[in-house]
Amino acid sequence: MTPRTALFGPYTLDLRSGELRKNGIKVKMGEQPFQILVMLLERPGEVVAREELRAKLWADDTFVDFDHGLNSAVQRLRDCLSDTAEKPLWIETIPRRGYRFIAPVAQTSPGPTQSLGAETPANGKQPAATVSLAVLPQRARWLVAAGAVVAILAIGGYLYLHRTPKLTERDPIIVADFTNTTGDPVFDGTLRQGLSVQLEQSPFFNILSGDQIAEQVRLMEKPPDTRLTPDVAREVCERLNAKAEIEGSIAALDNQYVLSLNAVNCHTGETLAQEQVTADGKTTVLAALGEAASEMRSRLGESRASLEAYDVPLVKATTSSLEALQAFNQCEQEFWRSDDPVAVSFCQRAISIDPNFANPYALLGILYASLNENALVAEAVKKGYDLRDRASEREKLAILWTYYCYGTGDMERTLQVARQWTQTYPRDPRAFISLGTSYRVLGRYDEARAAHLKVVQLDPAVAIAYKYLALSYISLNRLDEARSTIEQARARGLDSADFGPLLYEIDFLQNSSAGMAEQASHLAAGERLFLEASAAAYRGQLSHSRDLIRSAVVSATQANAKEAVAGLKANSAVHEALVGNLAEARRQATEALSLRAPADWITGATATLSLALAGDTAQVERLAADLNRRLPEATYVQFMYLPAIRAALALQQGKPLEAIENLRVGSSYELAPGGMFAVYLRGEAYLSARRGAEAAAEFQKILDHPGLVVTQPIGPLAHLGLGRACAMQGDAAKARTAYRDFFALWEDADPDIPILKQAKAEYAKLR
Repeated sequence: MTPRTALFGPYTLDLRSGELRKNGIKVKMGEQPFQILVMLLERPGEVVAREELRAKLWADDTFVDFDHGLNSAVQRLRDCLSDTAEKPLWIETIPRRGYRFIAPVAQTSPGPTQSLGAETPANGKQPAATVSLAVLPQRARWLVAAGAVVAILAIGGYLYLHRTPKLTERDPIIVADFTNTTGDPVFDGTLRQGLSVQLEQSPFFNILSGDQIAEQVRLMEKPPDTRLTPDVAREVCERLNAKAEIEGSIAALDNQYVLSLNAVNCHTGETLAQEQVTADGKTTVLAALGEAASEMRSRLGESRASLEAYDVPLVKATTSSLEALQAFNQCEQEFWRSDDPVAVSFCQRAISIDPNFANPYALLGILYASLNENALVAEAVKKGYDLRDRASEREKLAILWTYYCYGTGDMERTLQVARQWTQTYPRDPRAFISLGTSYRVLGRYDEARAAHLKVVQLDPAVAIAYKYLALSYISLNRLDEARSTIEQARARGLDSADFGPLLYEIDFLQNSSAGMAEQASHLAAGERLFLEASAAAYRGQLSHSRDLIRSAVVSATQANAKEAVAGLKANSAVHEALVGNLAEARRQATEALSLRAPADWITGATATLSLALAGDTAQVERLAADLNRRLPEATYVQFMYLPAIRAALALQQGKPLEAIENLRVGSSYELAPGGMFAVYLRGEAYLSARRGAEAAAEFQKILDHPGLVVTQPIGPLAHLGLGRACAMQGDAAKARTAYRDFFALWEDADPDIPILKQAKAEYAKLR
């Protein structure tokens, strides 16, 4: 018979209700610790393997850091039992194997059902009985009365559990700024941020984003920094057709602080739920707010199971420091306003106040990447990853995604995290931005487009979603849709610093010189010079391109953007190597390597590739080995850059078959951003191996994907490669057409470029 309860020491575990009590007092316990405890109590004294626990806690298709997740769940169970791993009273760790429950356990089972009353008549049917309390003995009367109370409680419990919730998962809600009467500005913005974190960790709540709120404030013709007072919040709530608005207030009372929460139906004014708590001093305000928010979540209809699974205490989900949380709140605000340098300063302040505050580190990693401070990215995201236990489940997924994307570079694992994020929080725009980005960097543009369309559906005010959506359309060669996506964003009053460069690329692909000039006139000097230099190099105007790059270097140097200078020189070196200017390629690559920061692997890999194209064997082998050692899990390094570097070196050494074999490992990523370069090298290898048909197929791939190539020099060079491949197959007519296409693109090219001289000589022999 299945046990009903398990007893050990002062604890009682009710297996039916899932409640753990100590000396009769309920101990708050999550679902995973409960499941682990049940498995241990089923086999007291025996070792329960980690693999068994893992299979019980997570489905086969769930992506999670199993070892870390299991360790955390066992630690939470020990916390519930006031136990330790070093001196266990209840749960012993068996290293590398599992866990064992070491204390005596008593178990009780339900007894057989008793039937009290008259004997069953011959027809087998029980008669309806009416019992008068007056004719029963005193004990029997007490039992009947107690039974009535139990029945009332049971009915009440049923009605409570099956009550209509105040909110549903689809109901949008808005969190207003707190009314602060304490006179202490540290509470301004901070408490709203803390309450939002506590609510957002639950998949149940659909919190309106800052972007949506900012858009409505603009449409209300109010300044962007308008505080979200209860009156403003209710108007925004009505305009967005949200269901409820949660107001908060804080007041000082002697040495204490009184916090009040009030959830209001913003259409009817009806109060949906209220909560009030008292904090004994400023240092406990965030903890008190977290407790109040948890009670509010329950009152608004969130299930007990959801509360247990997603209720990390606020001070653990964020920080115990009001000042640190205030700085992080300002960091996030500046991030969404696209003022990255200011955002960095606030995030840095947050972690200077609380070095164990996980969230600012992850956001800093993204900000550093946006500012091309690549040397600082890995350190920031690694620190956030190490502190991920100090975050809610939602933020933990964000930290994991950031770590794999910007830290290890493992893009397949990044995609797994993003999928888990969207499954757990299906209304979180950030989750779908991460999913779309993961698909895009893996070259899966249709899926990326679908994910970013979902972001726009969830929150039409997220400017970055339109940027990524436009990028997907460009990659799919759907240029008109890319342009209309940007126009749609701007029509909503949304803008991004990336819209101008994207429109420049669209105009370039549509051969609109007037459009390119118009877009360039609105760009910052550094960005304009880089785009114009790339376009000039694409057309073979290398002298002009070099002049523009020199000007861009001056601009970047004046801005103290040393890494940007290194990146410019590395890209220029690749251009020079591809067209046969090998000495210039070596010079530019050497300068790039001397300027780049050690952690800037992208510039290092690009410069190494140019040296491989120039045949600098010894230095390339050393740099490639270092790249492989430092980034063993990075998808782009292991499947794109290193295979391309090795293939380029093999081609220079006259080993085309070895080059083809080197490129085989990354074939599934050839549609990823930058992946067409490997296709070009494979085409060159097939040419060198005298396999014209296969070479033609590779070059045609490049010509079929202009949205992936844009201004890369392999675009015009693919026409030349196709002409050479057709000539090799004896198809002179097709060869001449391909050569003429190349010459048309390079009509104004510098006449002394080595590859152009070779092409003219080859074409002359075709006539």
